[in-house]
Amino acid sequence: MTEPAAAGTAEGAVPERREMIRLEGVTKRYPGQDAPAVDDLTLGVREGEIVVLLGPSGCGKTTTLRLINRLIEPTAGRILLGGEDVTRADPDELRRRIGYVIQQVGLFPHMTVAANIGLIPRTLGRPRKRVAERVDELLEMVGLDPGGYRGRYPKELSGGEQQRVGVARALAADPPAMLMDEPFGAIDPITRERLQDAFLELQERIRKTIVLVTHDLTEALKLGDRIAILGGRAKLVQYDTPAAILAEPADAFVASFVGTGAAMRRLRLVEVGSIALPAGGPGRAGGATVRADQSLYEALDAMLRAGAESATVLDGDGRPAGTVSWSTIVRQTPAAGGGGR
Repeated sequence: MTEPAAAGTAEGAVPERREMIRLEGVTKRYPGQDAPAVDDLTLGVREGEIVVLLGPSGCGKTTTLRLINRLIEPTAGRILLGGEDVTRADPDELRRRIGYVIQQVGLFPHMTVAANIGLIPRTLGRPRKRVAERVDELLEMVGLDPGGYRGRYPKELSGGEQQRVGVARALAADPPAMLMDEPFGAIDPITRERLQDAFLELQERIRKTIVLVTHDLTEALKLGDRIAILGGRAKLVQYDTPAAILAEPADAFVASFVGTGAAMRRLRLVEVGSIALPAGGPGRAGGATVRADQSLYEALDAMLRAGAESATVLDGDGRPAGTVSWSTIVRQTPAAGGGGR
């Protein structure tokens, strides 16, 4: 499946954000292998969005990521960063413009947290005082107290703390784009969820262009603005928003990959405010209340707890703005599994 067509820019329409990263016909063949690891992949990532590469093990997700910053070289095709063909750029200079976060974090064990984070700015010749200031800024940004962490070593940190330092290091030179390979995969579920939440809060402020690899569908749905589902040899099977993929899988492969929990997952992605009836509409609200920016899943939970069939929807100021009912939510739920078409 090819990428969805770009939206028009007719009068009154919101113009498309420019593409920060673009792969055009990218192919990677390894010597001695009959089939390519990545076969003619074309994919665009818009400025400021998170695109998740999702697919079965061995489909070429990590290879694609490593091709973008040229840790491995493409056999054919073009890779563009901000419109520049990076296949003709100096690889070391390119990697300073792209932050890279991996599952194993990759912190240097003999260097302090401050030294790890400040490595790239120092390499770029930034003044020592500015590097120190940047280290403190980034530690605060990822939720670590500079005074308590800048002088510590990686072995003195928990897995979650190490991952935060890894994100801070990737941001140190303020790159326009970041690549993240299973960044939360080696962390326990509770810490992973907290880090995901913190990461999304951080992204709201910094708006980096991010390509993230995961094998976890729930993580992809939570983090991705768009999801690229890859089949064998990194063939692009479907590329769309999480809600669209859950509601309309492109084929039987995507439907089976999404699984039978698609309907419930979709409820977590749709906000109550998008379907709320005006105040005083059909159905009298029960004792439940829910904010307009909460998900339909959270609205159902609130109704269950209150023993109500509907709930009052509150706006950002806490004022009643409408109602939502069980029946309204049920109509938003596609048949589980989606099915092939």
